[in-house]
Parts: sequence; structure tokens; C-alpha cells
Amino acid sequence: MAKAGETMDKKQKKIIKISGMSCAACAARIERKLANLAGIQEATVNLATERAMVLFDPAQVKVDDLLQAVQELGYGAELVREETQDREREEREREIRSLRRDFIIAAILSSPLILGMLLALIGWDLPFLHDWRLQILIATPVQFFVGFRFYRNAYFALKAKSPNMDVLIALGTSAAYFFSIYNSFFQPVESGKIMKDLYFEAAAVIITLVLLGKYLEARAKGRTSEAIKKLMGLQAKVARVVREGREMEIPVAEVVSGDLVLVRPGEKIPVDGIIVEGHSAVDEAMLTGESIPVEKAPGDRVIGATVNKFGSFKFHATTVGKDTVLSQIVRMVEEAQGSKAPIQKLADRVSGVFVPVVLGIALLTFLVTALVRGDVTQGLVNAVSVLVIACPCSLGLATPTAIMVGTGKGAENGILIKGGEHLEIAYKINTVVLDKTGTITKGQPEVTDLHPLGQRTREDLLRIAAVAEKFSEHPLGVAVYNHAKAVLGDVADPREFTAIPGKGVRAEVDGVSVLVGTRGLLEENGIDLGTAEPVLSALEEAGKTAMLLAVDGRPEAVIGVADVVKEGSREAVVALQDMGIEVVMITGDNARTAWAIGAKVGIDRILAEVLPENKAKEVAGLKEEGRIVAMVGDGINDAPALAAADVGMAIGTGTDVAMEAAGITLMRGDLRAVPAAIRLSRMTMGKIKQNLFWAFFYNVIGIPVAAVGLLNPVIAGAAMAFSSFSVVMNSLSLKRFKLA
Repeated sequence: MAKAGETMDKKQKKIIKISGMSCAACAARIERKLANLAGIQEATVNLATERAMVLFDPAQVKVDDLLQAVQELGYGAELVREETQDREREEREREIRSLRRDFIIAAILSSPLILGMLLALIGWDLPFLHDWRLQILIATPVQFFVGFRFYRNAYFALKAKSPNMDVLIALGTSAAYFFSIYNSFFQPVESGKIMKDLYFEAAAVIITLVLLGKYLEARAKGRTSEAIKKLMGLQAKVARVVREGREMEIPVAEVVSGDLVLVRPGEKIPVDGIIVEGHSAVDEAMLTGESIPVEKAPGDRVIGATVNKFGSFKFHATTVGKDTVLSQIVRMVEEAQGSKAPIQKLADRVSGVFVPVVLGIALLTFLVTALVRGDVTQGLVNAVSVLVIACPCSLGLATPTAIMVGTGKGAENGILIKGGEHLEIAYKINTVVLDKTGTITKGQPEVTDLHPLGQRTREDLLRIAAVAEKFSEHPLGVAVYNHAKAVLGDVADPREFTAIPGKGVRAEVDGVSVLVGTRGLLEENGIDLGTAEPVLSALEEAGKTAMLLAVDGRPEAVIGVADVVKEGSREAVVALQDMGIEVVMITGDNARTAWAIGAKVGIDRILAEVLPENKAKEVAGLKEEGRIVAMVGDGINDAPALAAADVGMAIGTGTDVAMEAAGITLMRGDLRAVPAAIRLSRMTMGKIKQNLFWAFFYNVIGIPVAAVGLLNPVIAGAAMAFSSFSVVMNSLSLKRFKLA
């Protein structure tokens, strides 16, 4: 087992930017090539983002080997680095400009051919527009100058023995063009007569329409990653720091950890840090989606790219560069957008064999029509229609474009989804398990009651309990300590201290043994609760947590602690129930208190008195009932349960450990983000299914219709050109979805 662990530790993950992909067959080919290299654990190529994610063992394969493998297939490849963001944007814009230029040239050159075709349809005849010499003069530059990109890409695809969409376009338009050349020179037609066996306009118009489709698709794909652009644009450009007693303004990239940074009203906070001087209110909407500014004082954490609204303050920079919260969010969203949902597997399998199958169908169409019906011309026209109607792009774009828009939409609203697999599972959720403390409640309990059971004074009892709890990290223990410190002032240290997870603490105070904790803790130590029981029951029925204080084996006091229910918790529970999802509350608290809190928020299934180590078992038990379970929590003790659930949702105000174990991170501590995340996943999966349905439907219907001669090649080209564009636009409609 240790060796396996060591091997996993050696794995590296790299993101490769790939240029030159034209369809899903390209992505499938690159993915196969990378996956077949030694030392590759996982390789995923995303057509929409034009990136490959590779998990590999650097002892067996080098990064240069990965790049070389992609380049051998005829594609551009470079490692994605932080500084490549601007260059990628420039390359994307350059490609869009190139497509726009080529389309405009092709459209201008093709317009006489289109005009002649349209006039012929309505009975007007302009003979010079149908002259074969004019048509050759117009069609040739479209075919070989504007259309050169298709020939170039087709060459590399055939060289790699894996044909793609470019092969279909190059083959289909070449067949129409050279057939027309043959008829022009070897089967002359009288001047002034429409040449019915010339298909120059089909070849030129198909290329023009495909370029239009690729141009619109490229523009639309650029819009799918707007969330990343927005996040990147949030970062401050400069920072005001104090070095050697002198205030200076420097680029934010030059800020180092430990720098003292000054922030004035209205300025963006440049990096993450801790306030050391001053007070203010900070707008953290970019992080949490919450529009109300958050009050900040010395000791509070501030996050880079959030906006200082009112006061001025100074803070020490703690994390800079790629380690800031914003950089981590950008990285998480990028990885999510580059991931694949399991539903994509079928489309990937189809895309891998799509082009060879289409080539076979086109050849069969030609042979059947030419040999059986004896019509070579119609056979060629039908075969060309088959070649240009087929569109593997729409299959390749159906899932990743929707995931890109969905995860981007989530990021803009403080919902970070780690990958497509989490998005897909989230839409199936039928049970949500909510941790109580810090999730349903604020997690900042306060002492409300102290009931003496013996002769000791309240002040003495509070002091003993506070000393015992001084080193406790449990919210209840912290509440007792903070209350005593506010009432009594300084609190001494205990002589001995032991935390008993899920039960309480044991300590030595003033030379005597002290226990503070649950009923179970005292019973385990053989202590009779005596007169404490009625007090315990009354506090628990009021929704408070009751803690027992025992000194030298005798119960001395009952301490009542209340944790306030968060705003929006009940609303979130009702929203989940309205969506047909069962809500379960899990807590280490006693049953009475748990049921009282459950009643306040409308939860009627409670798992109470569950020790931290047993939370994961309870989640596993729900899964064994056949449920698709989401676990929502915020603490270190929630991490195993988050990992055990089908989908873990970590409240972003919680611990890094919890967020690492979760598939979805909710950046604000508002439970209403849970139904919002599930609604987002359902909407995204709905778009994916729509995209896949239309992509399959389009090809399943379009190819047979073209094969039997019911589709003109120009119409087929137009349909192919707009199929991918329509898929991307359908995904982009997610941007209009309201999460609230």
C-alpha cells in the first residue's frame, strides 16, 4: 500500500494548449495518442477549451514527450503557464480575425455563383453567370486559397491515419470541383445554356458556409469562457506597499508575502492578507455573490480583488501570485471547464469512428447510385451531400460548451464546481445531508444559561468550566471560554487537558479532576446525573445544547449554549423539499436539541448524537438505501462524510480540509446556495442532453436523407455549418438562467 501511495505522489498534472483542432475526431485522436504513451494515467482533450489535461508519471514520460506526441499529429502544442493567458487570448482573437477575413473573401468571390443559382431558381437567366470559364475563375481561389486550411488539416489527419471533419470538407468540395472541371473541358456545353453538370457553386458555397459556421462558432466559444475573463479582470493592477519606511506603488505581481500593504476607500485589495491597522467594510461579491459589504477590523482576513468600500486600512500580505484565493478559484474553474462529464463518453466513442463511417457511407452512396441506377453524376452529388452534411463537431461540443458555461455561471455566483463529473451527479441528487453546527446554524454558539447543582457559586463554576475548556477547539468549548473571559477577565491554564472527540474535555483545575461535556461522558465515568436530568431536558427542548460540569465525580452545573439558526436556512430547506429532495440533518448534538433545531428549519429526519468518525458511515448507509446523496458541511470533522457522499458540498467559510474533500464549494455560508447549485446542475445537464439529442438527431436524419439524393450539397453545407454554432448558442443560453 505504501508503494502505491508513493507512486501516486509522483504523479504530475499538466495542461497543454492545443491549436489546429477542427472537430471531435481531432480531440479523440490526440486523446488516444497521449493515452498510449508510457506513464500516462489519464488524458482528457477538450475541443471547446482547446486544452488537454494529462496526469502522468514524470519518471516514465517527460513534458516534452507529451508536446512532441501532439505535434507529430500535426497540431500545435504548448504547456499552459500563468503568463500564457494573454497570448492565448491574442491567438483566439487572431483566429477569429482570420476566419472572418477568409469568409468575407469567399463570400465576395462566391456571390456571382450564388446570384446565378438564385436567379435560375426563379426563372431569370443571365447566361454569363453560368459560363464555365467565369465559374472556374471564381471557384478556384475559393477552393485552393481560402479553402487551403481544410487541405492542410486534412493532410495531417490522413498522415496520422485518423480522418476528421477537414477530410470530409476537402474531399466533398474537391469532388464537386474536379467533377465540374472534367465536365467543363471534356463535356462542353453551348454558351448561354445553364450547365447542369457543373457544381462549382456547390464547392465554393460549401466552403463559404463552413467558414461562416466556424467563425460564428469561434466567437460563441469565446463567450463560453467569459467567466474566466471576468475573474482574471478582477485583479488589481498595482499595490501600495510600505518598504523600509517608504510608501511606494508597485505592480501587484511584485508584492511578496509579508509586505505591509495600504488600501484606501474605493480601491481593490491587491492580494490576500490580515488587517493590522484600521477598519472598513469590504465588498466580497466577486467571491461570494453576496452584495452586502462585510465589516473588517484588525485580525480579519481580506481577499485580493475584493473592493474596499469605506475606511482605510493596512494589512500584511499572506498569500500572493498563484496562491491567492482568486488564483485558486480561476484554476479550479479552468480545470472544471476542461473536464469531461461521464455523459460525454458515448459522444467520444461515436466521434472516434464517425469520419471513417461517413466516408464509407459516401462511397457506398456513390457506388449504389452510379452502378444500380446508372447515374454517375447523381451518385457524385449524393456522395458530396453525405460528406458535407456530416458534422462530428456538434457531438464534440455538446457537453464541454455546456459545462464551460454552467461552471462559469456558478463561479460568478460563488458556486465552484470542481469538474463535469460532480456537475452530472449533482443533477441526480435526491437526498441532501446537512451538518448542523456551522452549516444550518451560525456555528458561533453563546452561553445562555448556567444552572448550579450544588453549593458552588455561579462565578466559581464558570471559572472552573472556562479553565477546563481554555485549550478546546470545539465551538461549544470556545463559547464557554469566551463568555468567562468577558465576565471574569483573564482565565488561567489547566494543569492537564484532554479533548474527548464528540463528548467533551477532561482537565485538572485547582488540583481536582474536571469533566465538561455530554451526558454520555459523565455516564461513561460512572457519574450519577441526579438532579441534573430535569434541567438538561428543559434546555434541550428549548433547542439549546446542554453541557454538564462535573468536579471530582459529582455533577456541579448544567451550562446552556445556544447556536443561532442562519438566515436563509429554512428557506433553503423548503426549496430543496420543493425540488423533491429529502433533507436530513446530521449532528453530534443530543436528540432533543437536534429535533428542536430541525423543527425550526423544517427538517423531519434527524441523525443525532453521531460522533465525527461515524458521519461517513451514516452517509454510506443512506447510499446503501439507493439514494444519491449530497453532504453539506464546513468543518474538519465533516471531511470524511463529504468524501463519502456522491457529491460533497463544502461551505466556503469553513476549513480548507473540508473544501478539498468536496466536489462543490459554496463560497458563502448561505444554505440557499445548495438548491441553487442543484438547480444549476439540472439546467446544465438539460442543455447537455438537448445538445446531444440534436447532434445525434441531425446526423442520424441528415446523412440518410443526403444519401438518397433528397439534399442539395449547398443546403447540406449550410446545415453542417450551423449545427455546431447552434449547439454552442444553446449552451450559452444558460447565461440567462437565474440562480436565485
